[in-house]
Amino acid sequence: MTRNPQTAGRLRPVDLARRHGLSTQAVRNYEAAGILPAAGRTAHGYRTYTPLHAAALGTFLALVPGHGHATATAIMRAVNRDDPPEALRLVDESHVQLLEDRRALDAVERALHDLGPGAVPESGDGAGPGAMFVGPLAGRLGIRPATLRKWERAGIVTPRRDPRTGYRVYDRADARDAAMAHQLRRGGHRLEQIAPLIAQVRAAGGPEPLAAALRDWHGRVAARGRAMLAGAAELDAYLLERERPTRAQGPHRPQDT
Repeated sequence: MTRNPQTAGRLRPVDLARRHGLSTQAVRNYEAAGILPAAGRTAHGYRTYTPLHAAALGTFLALVPGHGHATATAIMRAVNRDDPPEALRLVDESHVQLLEDRRALDAVERALHDLGPGAVPESGDGAGPGAMFVGPLAGRLGIRPATLRKWERAGIVTPRRDPRTGYRVYDRADARDAAMAHQLRRGGHRLEQIAPLIAQVRAAGGPEPLAAALRDWHGRVAARGRAMLAGAAELDAYLLERERPTRAQGPHRPQDT
């Protein structure tokens, strides 16, 4: 006869906590959040857990590195309320986001490659050393001045204003960001995708320092992909464990608290 993992092998909160280096309060918090199935209770009101709860905790902790705490929590809540399709939809969304991150990384690398010598327009319109007004910059990039103003509203470029005329003045960093945005737009990327990428260039201090940061970015993306694989294996095992009572004894129902 198939055992019922919901009732076999009573465990205390401390048993689950010690296994993962957690506090017993953390285990109780995970139960309250729906990450674990509802615990059973002794005649004196003490919580009792089972191997199914231990599997749920292990699954959640395996999901966090790849999906993040919030999504991992949502996945476990869906599973524990007997809604695997919703859990799998959430997993799919994380994979879509990871794919978008990979594509963004590739786009930044291509744009940086295209920003070779001469790709960033030089000053030459009297706006000051290393700076130019909107018309000349737009002309050198082959775009309309209105496009640069639209990019400014999107946070892609941040020109200063000439104190005498009030005209927009683009320094060399703005010209670089505009040239990079132009490359990304030609690659089919939307403004809302480009703005955070340009922000990363600024934060790194320019394309050259960013090249080193991109290697770290590659590493993080790869690590997240591997973590998703590990989390998927744990999630599949947990789903199978929950299905055992269904096959042997009918639908699974959490114990009352």
